[in-house]
Amino acid sequence: MRDLKLPDQRHPEKAHRPDNAQPKKPKWIRVKAPVGKGYMETRKIMRDHKLVTVCEEAGCPNVGECWNQGHATMMIMGEVCTRACTFCNIATGKPPEDLDPFEPGRVADVVQKLGLNHVVVTSVDRDDVKDGGAEHFAQTIRAIRHRSPGTTIEILTPDFINCDPAVLELVVEAKPDVFNHNLETVPGLYPEVRPGARYFHSLRLLQRVREMDPSIFTKSGIMVGLGETRQQVHQVMDDMRAAQIDFLTIGQYLQPTPKHHTLDRFVTPEEFAAYEKAAKGKGFLMVSATPLTRSSYHAGDDFARLREARERALAAAS
Repeated sequence: MRDLKLPDQRHPEKAHRPDNAQPKKPKWIRVKAPVGKGYMETRKIMRDHKLVTVCEEAGCPNVGECWNQGHATMMIMGEVCTRACTFCNIATGKPPEDLDPFEPGRVADVVQKLGLNHVVVTSVDRDDVKDGGAEHFAQTIRAIRHRSPGTTIEILTPDFINCDPAVLELVVEAKPDVFNHNLETVPGLYPEVRPGARYFHSLRLLQRVREMDPSIFTKSGIMVGLGETRQQVHQVMDDMRAAQIDFLTIGQYLQPTPKHHTLDRFVTPEEFAAYEKAAKGKGFLMVSATPLTRSSYHAGDDFARLREARERALAAAS
C-alpha cells in the first residue's frame, strides 16, 4: 500500500527529478495556519463522510479561512490523479479503486449539513474511466439538487480529452450553475507544466459548454509565476473571451515541493491589479486576480456578483 503522505510515494513520477529551490514567500503571500472551531467542525464532517477535499490535497493556502466559514471544495472520484502535472500536489498514479457509486449521495448529505448556499465540486482526472467521470459528475449534481434545491452548484472538471466528445453532454444536461475548467497556464508552457493536456482542447471544451447551454456560466483560471510573460497572459485572456468565457481567475503559483515545477517569480499585487484591469477591459463579467486567488476562493460571493453582472449586461443590451 502506498503512503500518500510520503512525497516520493505521493508523486512517484517526480522522485527522480532534481530539487528546485523554494524561495521564501513575500509578506503578501503569507497566511495563518488553519485553526478555529469552524475549521475543526468542517474537517470532522469531511472525515465522518469519508470525503476528499481539494483544499487539503492541493495544499490550498486559503483552507483555514474557507473552512472556518464552513466552505470546502469537494473532490470526487478518489484522491489519486492519472495525470502528472508538474505544478500540482495531488497524488498521482493509477487509482486503486473504481468510482464509488455512493459518493454523490455523501457529497449531497454534506452540502445539506453545512447549509451551503453555493458549493464547488471538483475531481481528479480519471483517464482509466471510459467517460472520464462525466456521469459521476452528473449524478453528484443531481444528488445535490435533490437534497438542497436552493444551493447553486459550481463544478471544476477534467478535460475529458481521451473520451468520446459526447460525454460532455452528460454534465451539461445536469445543469450546473457554473462550469469551470482551468487552462492553468499559457500554451507555451503546456509541455512542461501540463503535459497530459492540450491548450486548445481545454479552450474548446469551455466553448462547447456555452454552445450547448448559454445559461450556464463558464469559468477558467490560470496561475502566474511559472515563467510566462505578460503578453502571453493577455493572449490567454483574448482566447478566453473568443470562447465567451464569463469568469477569469488569476493566482500566484506556489511550488508545493522541491520536486515540482520551479517557481519563476512572485508576481506583485500591483501586477495582479493590472491584470484584473486589463481583463475587465476585455469584457469578462467577473475577474478575480490576486496572489491568493484560487478557483473556488470566495466562489459563493463571486457567483452572486457574476449573476448580477450578467443581468446588468443584458439590461444594457436591451
